[in-house]
Amino acid sequence: MKVSIVYWSGTGNTEAMANAVAEGAKNTGAEVELLPVSAASADVIGSDALLFGCPAMGSEELEESEFEPFFSSVEGSLSGKKVGLFGSYDWGDGEWMRTWQQRVVAAGGVMIEDGLICNNAPDDEPSCRLPRARRKSGKVREYAQNHIGSRGDALRNVRNARQ
Repeated sequence: MKVSIVYWSGTGNTEAMANAVAEGAKNTGAEVELLPVSAASADVIGSDALLFGCPAMGSEELEESEFEPFFSSVEGSLSGKKVGLFGSYDWGDGEWMRTWQQRVVAAGGVMIEDGLICNNAPDDEPSCRLPRARRKSGKVREYAQNHIGSRGDALRNVRNARQ
């Protein structure tokens, strides 16, 4: 299974999350491509799973000079794709993540799990959670590890939970 992780980070918090998520995906045996958005192309859409990372900016929005244009360029190709979202924030309640998830679902993407958000640095694990459920997430790398699956069955647990 090929997993592409595309992220934007201004302070390093979301980059740290991207590295941890990549480690978790590698632990499943996945082939992982980790790319800052500046190095990414629309070719990532060919991956088996796409994980996007972007912090909340301004009034809880995606970063608008690099990440939003990139995401908008691939958004129309997400139909049927396995997608995960993650990012850090400093204020607010995760509205940007809920809005982002809605965009993925509206485009036909299949969320592997609710987006993972961390208040500031992900080294303080209790600050990381899944926004809709308001659950503690455990370790950030487990976001990918628990939802990518070890034999290419990326959505098995999520499908079972939603049925």
